[in-house]
Amino acid sequence: MFIKDYISKDYPAFNVNDSIEEANETAKEFGYSHVFVKKKGIFQGALSQSFLEESPEGNLSSLAIHFEKFAILEDSHFFDSIKLFHTFSANVVPVINKQEKYLGYISTDDVFSELSKYPLVSEMGAMLIVQVHEKNYSMTEVCKIVESNNSKIYGCYLSAIVEDEVRITVKISSNNLTSIDETFERYGYSVVHKYYDDEKEELLKDRFGFFQKYLEF
Repeated sequence: MFIKDYISKDYPAFNVNDSIEEANETAKEFGYSHVFVKKKGIFQGALSQSFLEESPEGNLSSLAIHFEKFAILEDSHFFDSIKLFHTFSANVVPVINKQEKYLGYISTDDVFSELSKYPLVSEMGAMLIVQVHEKNYSMTEVCKIVESNNSKIYGCYLSAIVEDEVRITVKISSNNLTSIDETFERYGYSVVHKYYDDEKEELLKDRFGFFQKYLEF
């Protein structure tokens, strides 16, 4: 799960003396948000393709004050790249070593491809978002509630902390869903969102539909 296991090298990094036009055209050809600039193999920074589009002709060195200093170390964890993608509105992130030598890049496609292998994404099931006061939050308890109802957990993570409330997203197998809901509520958790068909709700909808038809006669 280290970045070094996902490094790609087919997208070239540019030297500071390369032209702005060449860098811009390459970024557009690959469909990437940024180009990376190096000097004697050492990473100098990144420039967005949209910025290059509006820049005058010349060499990349003329834009040095606009270089964005973001990159990820080769021995970082795979998940560490996700924040960089978001922070810099990028679909590609440069990879460097501790000496700041440019090694290659990792793209959002790499991230999506890897995440798709996780049971949290790949397994069919139900998604629950539950909320509880921060002082009462316990991941052990969340897991116990699910498993005590003979369901399996495919993934569980903190999805938000709002003031003193914690929200936990849980991906579970699709059995005993109604009893899981009820157990969460008994333990003081609010079920904020659920992504499956609740049997009770469906039953109420059916009955309401029959009642409407009855009124129409």
